[in-house]
Amino acid sequence: MPSVYDNNLDKTPSSMETNGNGGHKLGEVSARVVPLMDAVVKVFCVHSMPNYSLPWQRQKQDSSSSSGFVISGRRILTNAHSVVHYTQVKLKKRGSDTKYLATVLAVGTECDIALLTVKDDEFWEGVSPVEFGELPALQDAVTVVGYPIGGDTISVTSGVVSRREILSYVHGWSELLGLQVDAAINSGNSGGPAFNDKGNCVGIAFQSMKQEDAQNIGYVIPTPVIIHFIQDFERNGSYTGFPILGFEWQKMENPDLRIAMGMKSDQKGILVTRVEATAPESEVLESSDVILSFDGVGIGNDGTVPFRHGERIGFSYLLSQKYTGDNAEIKVLRDSVMHKFNIKLDTHKKIIPACTEDGPPSYYILAGLVFTVVSFPYLQSEYPDPSDIPVEILHKLEHSMAQSKDEELLVISQVLVADINIGYEDLANAQVLAVNGNPVKNLKSLASMVESCNDEFLKFDLEFNKTVILRTETAKAATADILATHCIPSAMSDDLKSYAEV
Repeated sequence: MPSVYDNNLDKTPSSMETNGNGGHKLGEVSARVVPLMDAVVKVFCVHSMPNYSLPWQRQKQDSSSSSGFVISGRRILTNAHSVVHYTQVKLKKRGSDTKYLATVLAVGTECDIALLTVKDDEFWEGVSPVEFGELPALQDAVTVVGYPIGGDTISVTSGVVSRREILSYVHGWSELLGLQVDAAINSGNSGGPAFNDKGNCVGIAFQSMKQEDAQNIGYVIPTPVIIHFIQDFERNGSYTGFPILGFEWQKMENPDLRIAMGMKSDQKGILVTRVEATAPESEVLESSDVILSFDGVGIGNDGTVPFRHGERIGFSYLLSQKYTGDNAEIKVLRDSVMHKFNIKLDTHKKIIPACTEDGPPSYYILAGLVFTVVSFPYLQSEYPDPSDIPVEILHKLEHSMAQSKDEELLVISQVLVADINIGYEDLANAQVLAVNGNPVKNLKSLASMVESCNDEFLKFDLEFNKTVILRTETAKAATADILATHCIPSAMSDDLKSYAEV
């Protein structure tokens, strides 16, 4: 789980500070970059964030500012976290005093990119779109342009590419190709372009290192990821996401391990340890398979593949170049016998999803017991300090695999204290496994089972053999008074009402 990075959304647009280390005057900037600054815009967003701990309400409305830039097709790119749970997005051009209403076309959570447009023709007057360049090499110069720390004037910082590797993307809890640069990237720089010396955009600023002993270490979303996002949107009319492989694996650097798996001295690969039942790969892969290559590219014993001259990168880079629905050939060694499989790549939902839809979280309340679905945003709400996440939940976050596509991890998040639930007051984030002996697959099935229950008692089986038992009739009757006491408008979220009808 990423913890050493921080995305750069500026939550205090009224604050004013200097550009910080790495700031440059316009005269020091490449002459090819200066004309492109007019394509960089300031993004103003009003957010209405869900309250995952109290899912029947939202948090106080919040505002932020960040950066963006114009591309072809009368569109603007910025970061996904810049417009997360937006209610209104406005853009302001450089040197202008007018804010223009923007429409959000697509949001790519995994890659932290969002695509906007503006209907007002006046906005597009005198603005030339930015053109994209190739992935820069190490030590190539980059110039990051944006509006950091809430300032109204544009900021320019310069540096070089110091590393190219698979990075943890904080917002989407994903791992994709990223660039590390030593140009200063501060709050509000999010969504701003990074230019090379030719004046081409080679990335989007999106996060920085937040460790105290690290200075001027910023991260940029590179052009291969950006182009993938744009082409995905153009192909499908919406953002479908990056395909992922639904299996866990380990390195095969130990020679005894390779011999035991039947590998020859000239063979290299990775060992499959678990395969997720909901992933397309489950139809062909098995535990103890050795994956030797992906789409014709050999995988090293350390899980890397060749990447430009003198560099190697995690083999997931090959997957990130594919689109949902594409096919890929994998070469597998199983019981010393070579196999070739053609798999269809797809995205699939994790049992603890990294993000949720922009709508409110799902919940169900019975007799003061608040049932909800565990997601990464929910854990962030419950445990602002990641080190406080209980070990058992952290284990599920890292390793749990869904057995069906609609499986969810359900918990009693809290108990709204009342006479009916005496003795259960201390329950918090307790996983629910079954209702009256019937396994619970998701929150919809739980609500349906409870609403249709005519048994004398309702029994909830929880993790670690804990049990909650309530008399069915009195539990249902007590719910209305508890809702009124806590000013909760409904016992369930809107998405559950049709499933809970008897």
